[in-house]
Amino acid sequence: MSGKPPQESGIWDGWLTGGHSLLEEMNASVRFDRRLATQDIEGSKAHAAMLGEQSIVSAADAASIISGLEQVQAEIEAGTFVFDPALEDVHMNIESRLRELIGPAAGHLHTGRSRNDQVAVDTRLWVRDAIDRLDALLAGVIGILADRAAAHHADVMPGFTHLQCAQPVTIGHHLLAYGEMFLRDRDRLRDARRRLDESPLGAAALAGTGYPIDPAGTARRLGFERTARNSLDAVSDRDFVLDYLSAGATLAVHISRLGEELVLWSTPQFGFIKLPEDLCAGSSIMPQKRNPDLPELMRAKSGRIFGNLMALLTVMKGLPLAYSRDMQEDKEALFDSADHLELCVRATAAMLQGLTFVPAKTRHDAELGNTVATDLADWLVTEKGLPFRESHSVVGGLVAWLQARDKELKDASPQELGSFDARLAGLPAEVLTVDHAVDRRRSPGGTAPALVREAAAELRRRNAEPVPSA
Repeated sequence: MSGKPPQESGIWDGWLTGGHSLLEEMNASVRFDRRLATQDIEGSKAHAAMLGEQSIVSAADAASIISGLEQVQAEIEAGTFVFDPALEDVHMNIESRLRELIGPAAGHLHTGRSRNDQVAVDTRLWVRDAIDRLDALLAGVIGILADRAAAHHADVMPGFTHLQCAQPVTIGHHLLAYGEMFLRDRDRLRDARRRLDESPLGAAALAGTGYPIDPAGTARRLGFERTARNSLDAVSDRDFVLDYLSAGATLAVHISRLGEELVLWSTPQFGFIKLPEDLCAGSSIMPQKRNPDLPELMRAKSGRIFGNLMALLTVMKGLPLAYSRDMQEDKEALFDSADHLELCVRATAAMLQGLTFVPAKTRHDAELGNTVATDLADWLVTEKGLPFRESHSVVGGLVAWLQARDKELKDASPQELGSFDARLAGLPAEVLTVDHAVDRRRSPGGTAPALVREAAAELRRRNAEPVPSA
């Protein structure tokens, strides 16, 4: 025996003789898992209340534990709580302080519970809160996109495939594409939340417990929809963390794609947008520079977030049931991704709110590259009865013929068109305009300004839909 008073015994005192300093260093997690403190106290209060209600501990001890935990929470919120690395993790730090506050009654808190189901419930609570925060931030971004799309529903810009001029679209239509991406991200987050909505408390170390506990009661107190169905799975499951990181990785892809376009569009060569000056950085040597640091970092953070997902997948891939200490490695990846995802979404909102479009430039560039060629081919189909493949060939030949003369379709006179192919004589001039091109694309989801305005309103409506019940 160590000779220590019981209230000062280490968690492993009993048959282990003590820890090597290297083991303590490797095991210690309080420097990062202290972020679970609020969730740990919330879970412990629910467990203590259940122990009292089930007469597993006395009502007086349960009340004392809950009161002590509330005092610990107040100290943490006030910034006066001291986390001791020697106590290994957030759970032992809180329990140690509780023992100082209320004495031996604190020892009853761990009745019918293991650190395995304790950390599992703490992490589920934390991820649930992280999902709700990120979902709310995304809802704000989508709202900005809908507003800006409505404002630019008729402003023409070039649409690209292979980053080559393809067909005219509107700025609003382009923005709404990101609205769809971010709305799917919200759906993925909500789906992840639905799956994690079960309480593992009561699984104990891996096999359950012989105490007459009430897992459904603690689940209700913690706001979970249901209890875990298998005690082994309850303590060894980290799918809910992987779900969050996976949804976050897809979100990071979308943010990165937008960041890339903002970087391109803000160059003088594109000149489609002006970035908000307070969100740009200067150069240490070139006084004229306005560097798009924020969109560049929106683009770059994706690599970090992908890495965190891959790290946890690698940790989990070879673990036998049930709990292994390897699973401690989920926390830093989770916390890091959550921090940077929220930061990136906030940056996205600020950029979208603050940037200024240059419709005159986007319209000018939409007219480059023969972007109305498809409209001319369609005119030959509808007005001259040509099969589309033949009209495609005619217009392709016309483009090549004009290119040899350093011209594009927008520069061709009616006489030139007729001289190339008699079927083009009498072509209405509006067919070769970008306004005609966007206005005629009225198929569902198309870029016609009237449809874009309706789609922006519909995006707002879908974005405001409540979370579906589980």
